Amino acid sequence: MKLEEEIKQKTFSSPYQKLILNVFVTSSWFGSESTRVLKPYKITLQQYNVLRILRGQQGKPASVGLIQERMLDKNSNASRLIDKLVLKKFVDRKPCPSDRRQMDIKITGKGLELLSILDTPMQMLDRELAERLSEEDALKVSDILDRVRG
Repeated sequence: MKLEEEIKQKTFSSPYQKLILNVFVTSSWFGSESTRVLKPYKITLQQYNVLRILRGQQGKPASVGLIQERMLDKNSNASRLIDKLVLKKFVDRKPCPSDRRQMDIKITGKGLELLSILDTPMQMLDRELAERLSEEDALKVSDILDRVRG
């Protein structure tokens, strides 16, 4: 759907204003679609992001700082997210043997199992997007967004 139809606005003060609004609306749409997939599993998009970061560690522990650094939403409270994932038994948190001030966080088997289950429905979002954009278009948009962020 065209941005003008989505937000019911016919004109914009500049092409840059339209771009900014389009990025906001599209980001919100991606978030909503991801949340729709994750909701039945009682997990938030931010918690899913933490689990994916930990799976990427391939069994090595991660610190809260490392997780925060890699989070998609830099404003997320990584400590609070980890607390919730510990309660759900998706991650373990233990004192780091080499630095008692630091906690080692690792994904559990239960967390890996959940991600394995979620891989298929999350990949469906990729396939839905592939119906609208070619791989070449997706790479072009990604390159442009990289340039926008500098």
